Amino acid sequence: MAKGEGGEQYSNTSLLNKPLNSDGVQLAKKYEHKDKLSICNKLSYAIGGAPYQITGCALGFFLQIYLLDVAQLDPFYASIILFGGRAWDAVTDPTVGFLVSRSPWTRFGRMLPWILLSTPLAVLSYFLIWYVPPFENGKVIWYLFFYCLFQTLQTCFHVPYSALTMFISSEQKERDSATAYRMTVEVLGTVLGTAIQGQIVGMANAPCLPGPAEIAAALNNSTKSVALNDSGPVISLEHTKAAYMIASGVICAIYVLCAIVLFFGVREKKDSCRPRSEPMSFFQGIRLVMGHGPYAKLVMVFLFTSLGFMLLEGNFALFCSSTLGFRNDFQNILLVIMLSATLAIPFWQWFLTRFGKKTAVYVGSLSVVPFMILVVCLKSNLIVTYIVSFAAGVGVAAAFLLPWSMLPDVVDDFQVQNPNSTGHEALFYSFYVFFTKFASGVSLGISTLSLDFAGYISRGCSQPEEVHITLKVLVSAAPVALIIVGLSILYFYPIDEERRQGNRKLLQEQRDNETDSDTETTETTELTKMA
Repeated sequence: MAKGEGGEQYSNTSLLNKPLNSDGVQLAKKYEHKDKLSICNKLSYAIGGAPYQITGCALGFFLQIYLLDVAQLDPFYASIILFGGRAWDAVTDPTVGFLVSRSPWTRFGRMLPWILLSTPLAVLSYFLIWYVPPFENGKVIWYLFFYCLFQTLQTCFHVPYSALTMFISSEQKERDSATAYRMTVEVLGTVLGTAIQGQIVGMANAPCLPGPAEIAAALNNSTKSVALNDSGPVISLEHTKAAYMIASGVICAIYVLCAIVLFFGVREKKDSCRPRSEPMSFFQGIRLVMGHGPYAKLVMVFLFTSLGFMLLEGNFALFCSSTLGFRNDFQNILLVIMLSATLAIPFWQWFLTRFGKKTAVYVGSLSVVPFMILVVCLKSNLIVTYIVSFAAGVGVAAAFLLPWSMLPDVVDDFQVQNPNSTGHEALFYSFYVFFTKFASGVSLGISTLSLDFAGYISRGCSQPEEVHITLKVLVSAAPVALIIVGLSILYFYPIDEERRQGNRKLLQEQRDNETDSDTETTETTELTKMA
């Protein structure tokens, strides 16, 4: 335990009466310091979560349709890019988590240097993802390379940021409060990502291309235009490409700003975490975290529920534009979902406090299911779609964000059961992120490949019936089944409110005992110096 930890529980009068050498002054300040976070600290910490959500939302909702309709890649190659990038990203998470856990403590902390140094290259690679290169043969390599590079650099940002929760305070109440701030800002980040990408791109949405059926119908009816899109201003594909680059530039600027606020607004506290045990190998770390029963169960819950919601997220834009026929309104429908999720956060925070985290995940995830079914069963109607989307957003907020509030409880449970094995917070968070991204990669790869088999037509004004059926399965039947599987596993998750409170008390007792030991050692050292 770091020198001076837990000083608020120790009377420091005797120390203040001794000669105030430099060590004594620093020690007294540590003892006087209350381990509470200011609102500014919590806001700065929360703002650091926005880049991951903003970029993730933009990529999740729009990258598939961008690769198919703007970069005009074959669906098979688009599926390779989407799955390959996410699979690579998933592999980098435990690797970065392992490296972070072995990082030395610096004057800025252990997590913040990773965040600061990864930001410049991350924003550059993100910008180049949305650039259509002036050549055809190497397009797949271009997008795969920069997608993988961005995911790697963002992992160097997000894994340390996730683990930072355990280093901003030793008080569970303060960490829970900071997590609530983070949840709110992250949902706002999804709204911001959807709004920026959707509204900018929506203003320059290139017209669809008529297929054989539309051409035949137009030839048989001279009153119809073959273009089918001549009611509005003429927008070329080049305008759409420029719109995607403008949107990515704005998001890059926000990314950098959030990283700066986080770096200067949050201070890692070395005494907020117990000292690390002896270093271990990468595979020892894997066995350590996955061998903890509650963590393994929570990861499986998150894997299945995330896979379900990622399928919905990755295909909903195509479903709205192709199956429902709302080609010029899909970005607004997505924005309604995210706004609804933002407004629901205070409700879910209250619900979590009142009924417990496990119950909140059950209710929040299941509340989305009826609307997933309704959106594919009801006849296409824009007003009804907006209403269903708003209602679904309430559950989306809970399903995406509430499981994160359960992770610190698992880390505390591990520390109670393994008091001599400490300092592995980054490993726990990195594997958690690993399974999230693995789910995303699988969902995007499978869905895009399924569209290829169904005969998806890039920029087509109409799609084959097989494509419509495939999209309905991807946004409704498959997600519902995966959510039910995940919630079935959650039934066996052992950490309830009673166990969580018991772990909190045991950890506090451990800290108090270590504080007493550190205090006795400090007093002995100072008496020896005085003698």
